Amino acid sequence: MARRYDTRTTIFSPQGRLYQVEYAIKAIQNAGTAVGILTKEGIVLAAAKMVTSKLLEQKGTSEKMYIIDDHLCSAVAGITADANILVDYARRNALQYKFRYGEPIPVESLIQNICDLKQSYTQFGGLRPYGVSFLLAGFDKHYGFQLYKSDPSGNFGGWKATSIGPGEQQADSLLKNEYDEDISLENGLQLALKVLSKSMDTTQIEADKLEFSTISLNDREQLEYHLLTENEIADLVASADLEPES
Repeated sequence: MARRYDTRTTIFSPQGRLYQVEYAIKAIQNAGTAVGILTKEGIVLAAAKMVTSKLLEQKGTSEKMYIIDDHLCSAVAGITADANILVDYARRNALQYKFRYGEPIPVESLIQNICDLKQSYTQFGGLRPYGVSFLLAGFDKHYGFQLYKSDPSGNFGGWKATSIGPGEQQADSLLKNEYDEDISLENGLQLALKVLSKSMDTTQIEADKLEFSTISLNDREQLEYHLLTENEIADLVASADLEPES
């Protein structure tokens, strides 16, 4: 039945569904899970990597984490090529705003602009939706630290803790039970690791299969983005009290 209505993004099924958008959301299930946690000191982003070949040169690169501006970073799940296009668009959008108004773009304004573009690709013939979801973390003078999630349909929302990717349901369930608004950045890293360990299809957590980043204020009240090294992630895994799967 779906074949009659899934040839174009502009065709609704009798049930009011856009199958091409649903297929784009399904594409995200083939990626690694990503988690975002808002803490009292900043924001933690964590993700499980899909490419773990020892032959791949990864120094200085990140598969799941992107810096957009001095006050903005993101984690993605889905088609990496689509993510690269949207990240480039977000970076140009942030720079244009700074050039025009002389100040950093508000976090909500940027996610709104990204989602307007994503939504437009579900509305016109000859286009396909972007097969990628975003966790956007940032800081601005209006609302402080903020965490947003968006999907291929162009929907977005603000969250205190959330996830994207194949382990989303399990991860969100664990976050709902264990998240505390007064959580510290260090404990946020531990919680993100625990959530990923429960949502990954492996019994052994290895540092080279994970990516972690934080955005926070340093001692001089300046924003600081930090992408954890493999050694730092290994130390985090070693110090974590991860319960074995029953």
